Amino acid sequence: MNPAIALPEVPSSQRFRGRLQLILILTVVIGPMILASAMYQWRFWVPETRSYHGELIGTGQTRAELGVVGAAEPLWQLLVTVPDVCDAACKELVFLARQVHIGLNRDVGRASHGLAAAQPLAADYDAQLRREYPQLGRYQLELQAYDKMAGKGEGARLWIVDPHGNLVLRYDASSKGKAILDDLRHLLKISQIG
Repeated sequence: MNPAIALPEVPSSQRFRGRLQLILILTVVIGPMILASAMYQWRFWVPETRSYHGELIGTGQTRAELGVVGAAEPLWQLLVTVPDVCDAACKELVFLARQVHIGLNRDVGRASHGLAAAQPLAADYDAQLRREYPQLGRYQLELQAYDKMAGKGEGARLWIVDPHGNLVLRYDASSKGKAILDDLRHLLKISQIG
């Protein structure tokens, strides 16, 4: 038989200090996770400022769900959608998309610009686009899908689409080119794709 080994008596002050250290370590490790979860769940202490100018599309919607028919290059894209006849606002957005694309300078190869129209373009404007915008992607726009997602009567819009075909930002006809260019440059800077 082995004699029982007697363990020394731990003073209660040391036990208290050990428990306090354990509680502090758990608080430092688990506390931030609980706080972040609560902030997300109940939306408190969330900053109101934003660093983008367009309307953020954060629901994972794609070009195909928007009603755009046609294969796209695996690049970032400035896509103009026209559910009606291509009027002055539409033409301005097509011009703006091209200018923003050119404004990317060294990153111009990472992006493209395109036009998705529900109706055929006027013959003179179509000829002008083929002559002056040879790199413009042309796509068909299905009105049912577009109206379901973007809403009826909205007119021409410009979208930034990522290389996977996900919609990222949306702009209306009154948007400024500098703001769109800033947003696209920021996306290209932080992007690991395209």
